Amino acid sequence: MTTPGAPFPAWFFDRDDPSPDDRFYRPTRLVTHIDDGAVAAVGDLYAELGVDGSAGEPRRVLDLMSSWVSHLTTPPAELVVLGMNAAELAANRAATERVVQDLNVEPELPFDDASFDAVLCCVSVDYLVRPVEVLAEAARVLRPGAPVVLTFSNRCFPTKAVHGWLATDDAGRCALVADYLRRAGGFGEPEVSLRTPSTRGYRGDPLYAVVARRVPSP
Repeated sequence: MTTPGAPFPAWFFDRDDPSPDDRFYRPTRLVTHIDDGAVAAVGDLYAELGVDGSAGEPRRVLDLMSSWVSHLTTPPAELVVLGMNAAELAANRAATERVVQDLNVEPELPFDDASFDAVLCCVSVDYLVRPVEVLAEAARVLRPGAPVVLTFSNRCFPTKAVHGWLATDDAGRCALVADYLRRAGGFGEPEVSLRTPSTRGYRGDPLYAVVARRVPSP
């Protein structure tokens, strides 16, 4: 784990499989990458934050590195899904707009400033090779006070996760994601939480969340 704010080591964003991501994600995978308990925890968090449609308010939400499901218990009025596989995005019934884009090649988001009420990224931040740039873009497209919600577990495709992610433990990954957000700028202090039970007998996938809200521009 690096010291927060210090330059990342040269190896940090390397991956065991450096081949273009569009090759790896070309096969359509209509599966979830965390278990049912962790999926439910994601949906509960979105409802708690008021970013889904449960509050009855019209929300425009961006789901980054998305797939065939966005884990929103109640879809918002507008859900823009951005991901690598067009077939998976097409299968996302909650989506109102779909964008195919590789953020590791093109981190700039094709959206106007302050045009979203939330930005989500579920179990995918570990694959970003330019996470600070992507999160700076998330800050740009968020309205003041709106949250970015990054959730993750201890499961991943290890050949595509960056080495810095694999080199640390769950606590280190929480600290790392918070550090990404601080480096990106435009956010208040990140809040880190474990959303699944912390009891020793719990055998499901852990689900961690790091949430930060867009601060008004100076």
